[in-house]
Amino acid sequence: MTDRPTVKAVFRLLGVQGIGPARAQAVMRWCTKKGIALDEFVTNPVTAEGGLSEKLVERLRTTPDNAERIVDELEDAGIRVLLHSDERYPRSIASALGDKAPLFLTVKGNPGILGRPSIGFCGSRKATEKGLAVAKDCAEQLAQKGICVVSGYAAGADMAAHASALRANGTTAVVLAEGILSFRLKEEIRQVWDWERVAVVSEFLPDAPWSVGNAMQRNSTICGLSQAMILIEARSKGGSAEAGRTCLKMQRPLFASVYENGSDATAGNQDVVREGATRLYKKRSSGRANLEKVFELLRSKGFEPDESSASAEVPATINAR
Repeated sequence: MTDRPTVKAVFRLLGVQGIGPARAQAVMRWCTKKGIALDEFVTNPVTAEGGLSEKLVERLRTTPDNAERIVDELEDAGIRVLLHSDERYPRSIASALGDKAPLFLTVKGNPGILGRPSIGFCGSRKATEKGLAVAKDCAEQLAQKGICVVSGYAAGADMAAHASALRANGTTAVVLAEGILSFRLKEEIRQVWDWERVAVVSEFLPDAPWSVGNAMQRNSTICGLSQAMILIEARSKGGSAEAGRTCLKMQRPLFASVYENGSDATAGNQDVVREGATRLYKKRSSGRANLEKVFELLRSKGFEPDESSASAEVPATINAR
């Protein structure tokens, strides 16, 4: 784990009402400028110059401190904390999100996966059988080329993509919309789960509950981890379509599956295509999704997809229970 005293201090700051990631980063920058250790500042906070008002300083002094307990729980569970300054923090997120990149990531499993060429997936929790088949097909093709599948662990399209990648001996990153201490292995993926080929990631305080706001925020992290995104099925209104739009706003390539006869299940896909996404068709010869443009994109970034890559070694796993 990155410098335990610093991690504790970050969690301590973020556990105070009114201190969010941006304000915590301001405090960290001030401490660096003054040559003060963050944990020292948290123990003896100052106002104004330190980036906190008198009201926030008082809250910091009086809010119950759960940071020690949380850090102990993380260590017991084999979970690593990657601060933004950590050398293993994914540079793709830092470059994509800039000053909006998460202050930290908690990771269980294999952190080396987060540096691999990756494609994100988003789609409806209530995806149709056709949509689930597309998600499984795309994830399998990518995994066989050594490309990591990134998604959000929700039911439907997300889960189909994760499971298919693992069945194909590939890797997958699970990006949570809650604290990592709430993570539970779901029955539908248990048989193919392999901690050496999985990274479970959260940008939220380890004991934070799931929320709609967290789910929307987490979409940016999925995009940041990925060189492109595939939208499986999205209705006109809802989180999946908004995830696609987040990708476009971040100027990440978005591929949206389309069906020949159209469908209410993909009305959101059609919307984002009009807004700049690339249509994802299937090959008539094979009946499988045509991912050639996805592979071309990865080649343009210096990665040559190859069947032998799927079984290539990935960096050593964190000791995760």
